[in-house]
Amino acid sequence: MRFYSGQECEGWLAGRERRKPDSIPGVSAERVRYPAEPHRVYSFANWIVTSLTHRLPALLWITEWGIWPSSENLHLYYRLRQSYRDARLLEEAPGHLFLAHETEDMATFLQAAMLNGWGGYVLTEADYVNAFFSHDEFIDFFAETEVNLSDVRSAFAVGAPTPGGHPTEA
Repeated sequence: MRFYSGQECEGWLAGRERRKPDSIPGVSAERVRYPAEPHRVYSFANWIVTSLTHRLPALLWITEWGIWPSSENLHLYYRLRQSYRDARLLEEAPGHLFLAHETEDMATFLQAAMLNGWGGYVLTEADYVNAFFSHDEFIDFFAETEVNLSDVRSAFAVGAPTPGGHPTEA
């Protein structure tokens, strides 16, 4: 696992000739609300990580924090981060690059981000489905090919396809 600055996150995308998924015109999207019970967030995060990454590297890029400061457990987050020998602040290095074998680590960091009321991106090397998770407790899944969202729809029992990048809420 590596921690990236915002500039390094931009470079990771540019090196793959990609953009943030919510800035791609005509992309297909599906919105799913976070689980209502906090104890279900880990299994939600774990499904996202194991289903979207296809055991390839993926970037977890935190872009929203400090919106709900009373919900943030910065002590826990920084202790988790320090266990990877990184002492930088979130604003200095908001990117978290996980290698193919680090899905459990990624699920843990995603869970922490969701429970802290943060937002950001799950950007996969595979690029079949990517996601934006919001401080407002939803996640938007994006795919350039509509059929790639079928697993998301099945797993979360959400409705009809939503072409054009306008997610519907489940």
